[in-house]
Amino acid sequence: MSLAPFARIPKAELHLHIEGTLEPELAFRLAARNGIRLPYADTEALRAAYLFDDLQSFLDLYYELMAVLVTEDDFEALADAYLERAADQGVRHAEIFFDPQAHMARGITLGTVVEGLSRALARSEERHGVSTKLIMCFLRDQSAESAMETLEAARPYLDRIVGVGLDSAEVGNPAAKFREVYEAAGALGLRKVAHAGEEGDPSYVWEALDVLGVERVDHGLRCLEDPELVARLVRDRVPLTLCPLSNVRLRAIDVLEQHPLVRMMDAGLLCTVNSDDPAYFGGYAGDTFHAVHEALGVHHERLRELARNSFEASFLDGSEADERRRARYLAEVEAFVFDDMTG
Repeated sequence: MSLAPFARIPKAELHLHIEGTLEPELAFRLAARNGIRLPYADTEALRAAYLFDDLQSFLDLYYELMAVLVTEDDFEALADAYLERAADQGVRHAEIFFDPQAHMARGITLGTVVEGLSRALARSEERHGVSTKLIMCFLRDQSAESAMETLEAARPYLDRIVGVGLDSAEVGNPAAKFREVYEAAGALGLRKVAHAGEEGDPSYVWEALDVLGVERVDHGLRCLEDPELVARLVRDRVPLTLCPLSNVRLRAIDVLEQHPLVRMMDAGLLCTVNSDDPAYFGGYAGDTFHAVHEALGVHHERLRELARNSFEASFLDGSEADERRRARYLAEVEAFVFDDMTG
């Protein structure tokens, strides 16, 4: 599917795992540079492996391919490649997740990860026209003690980390066990988000809100199952960072035409759409806008609403410079002309 011009409407990407932007070509290039042999004949064989039965089968491959990320240069190349693609798809601001525990477990220091990513992010606005923020995620299938140790290890880098998140396998790993680490993160001035309601039922969203005190819910797909939860999310204007292409590829939804995005917007929920792990799920931010237009009939003013929501839900509120950026981006959204669409 070629990307239509309307899909390049200015937008913020708020649910993006930088490790999930590792395209096969870059994976092979980094593997060669680091003397790592991948168990795939070529890039096409690796692409063929991107056929998942469920979240766990995706995560298995996702963590396997991280082996090619070794040096600061590797993390810099990964982030720079994403930012170049994102800019071409209309992204003007990106709040990027990274998974330090997955790297530290294989002997890569947190400093290597942050320093490498920061190099690319520091010049992103000048090089790509994309402002950025960095969010450190804890792996919910690991212990609370490991999460707390990771937060402590991150202290020297908190000038470059705006918030914390919670990701990986949801079911059977309730948010409650991370209460203390989220309280500690809040005391350090970090913003708080968490994955919830993707494969887990609405109780996972309630826990993220009431136990962790999150400001945004990553996914929140299943909130419609609980009218009381919907009312709470609408009342408090809690943003949802939905990932429609991811939901289909990971079998949370059979086909995109069944995605509840339109019903969620009709219910008054503050929805955004994002790419999640675009190298694995078949589309970046603009591709996602294009796909929901085609599959769900999301017309141009609703696409504008999603773009507007993305900036309003962002963490572009920490300084006067951020506020100016947000105002500028919102003005770009309002000025965008849908000259190749009728509806």
